[in-house]
Amino acid sequence: MRPSLNTLSTPLIEKILAESKRILAEVGFEVRGPELRERLLAHGLQLDANGERILFPEHVVDQAIADAPKKVTLYNRDGQPHAHLHDQNVHFTPASSGLKILDHRTGQTRLANTADFVEYVRLCDGLEHIAYPATAFSTNDDIEAQVSDAWRLYLCLTHSKRPVVSGAFTEHGVPRMAEMMALFRQDKADLIAKPMSIFTITATGNFRYGEDSCQNLLDCAEWGIPVEIVPVTLMGLIAPVTLVGATVFHTVDVLAGITMAQIIRPGTPVIFGGAPAAFHMKAATSPMLAIEALHLDIAYAAVGDYLGIPTQAYMALSDSKLVDAQAGAETFGSALLAGLAGINSVSGPGMLDYVLTFSLPKLVLDNDLCGQVLHLTREITPKDDLPTIDIVRELLEEDHLITSPHTLEHWPKELYLPDPVTDRLNRENWEQKGETTLMARATAEVEQRLANYKPIITDPAADAEMRRLILSGLNEQTVLPEIPPVKRKKAATDGRRRKRRRNK
Repeated sequence: MRPSLNTLSTPLIEKILAESKRILAEVGFEVRGPELRERLLAHGLQLDANGERILFPEHVVDQAIADAPKKVTLYNRDGQPHAHLHDQNVHFTPASSGLKILDHRTGQTRLANTADFVEYVRLCDGLEHIAYPATAFSTNDDIEAQVSDAWRLYLCLTHSKRPVVSGAFTEHGVPRMAEMMALFRQDKADLIAKPMSIFTITATGNFRYGEDSCQNLLDCAEWGIPVEIVPVTLMGLIAPVTLVGATVFHTVDVLAGITMAQIIRPGTPVIFGGAPAAFHMKAATSPMLAIEALHLDIAYAAVGDYLGIPTQAYMALSDSKLVDAQAGAETFGSALLAGLAGINSVSGPGMLDYVLTFSLPKLVLDNDLCGQVLHLTREITPKDDLPTIDIVRELLEEDHLITSPHTLEHWPKELYLPDPVTDRLNRENWEQKGETTLMARATAEVEQRLANYKPIITDPAADAEMRRLILSGLNEQTVLPEIPPVKRKKAATDGRRRKRRRNK
């Protein structure tokens, strides 16, 4: 048994699903992608009385739920299983769609570039509690926007072997990116059998899928790329302000995406996801870390879990502008909720400011916070401590258990030792260490981990073909941005120099 969180009763989930299916059947969806629209009509779906919305009969939705895989396995670049998304297995991954970087060296927030993204992937590759990277923020400062998605995927594929959460930002971006990933498989069928990425498909609200989302969904299904259906449900603006009503709206959006994916290709891997927010009635903002939005996250995840479909949510992030107390509280609180709810893929670490700004120091802090959550949500089983009477007798005899065989055997796995970014020193030792702040410790950890990054080797032919695919999509730009070199390990080099001087 593992610690868990129950949000909705089974009867209430069933009522939410029944109402969602009713809306799909009687109101339907506006499908703006012409090719996907034709595929749905050819499948036998009908239009509403106005000829605008496509209706989804309940039996079609039920068949799609039955066809959707109950487990999504992600494979690394070498084709080895890396992450299993099912049941209550929890994986943390950085949030996506950022536009800027909070530069930890200058303290300034600015547009991100290729060098920033390369540092991010190299850092992420060594984080123990971040399961796989995401194409977390745009690099439009030095690459044309229409190929920025493919360029970021290229940087992920050439700096980490882990799978990646990605997605196309243009209507025809998926095929280019799929061809890039296929270079690491025998053929398209092998990529379908061993997917190495999750692509995000966003519902636009008001029961509508836009042109880009429709075409991306169609292309992903045909390439067998797992898709996370991510509605941006805004409570109080385009969805009910109440939890149950908002959950119904959210479920309708996700079920529409799941149904369309299964109509295109039955068995397409799908993930019941979302990025909800509450509409702030005074500030006119949409905080994703509002407690109501977090409640909606775990509510719709309960619906997805009831259906047996893997789940995703935007949690373990912060709306704060800085790595401060608010950022820590929002990140750990939402990560803990996600862990207890058993959400399979949690998008969030590293992100600030309404998913607009990414921070490398926050990413290393979040890695530690997520590690603590994963430690808490492990299965609870006796470990040589039932019966306990012998441990009691040993304590009374020795006055401590520090050197107890039971302690020596179990403490390495039972006691979580945080990274240096988390302060566990007493005040005297903290003062002797320079009275470092959280941001100073996190920044130092970023630099240390970047210095420890070990480059991976990419087949030159595959590298050249990926670059050719990206170059073919450029309009005015003729060369791709330069990749920054790997930083040398200063500490190790300086140590060797000191040793040589001593030897002389």
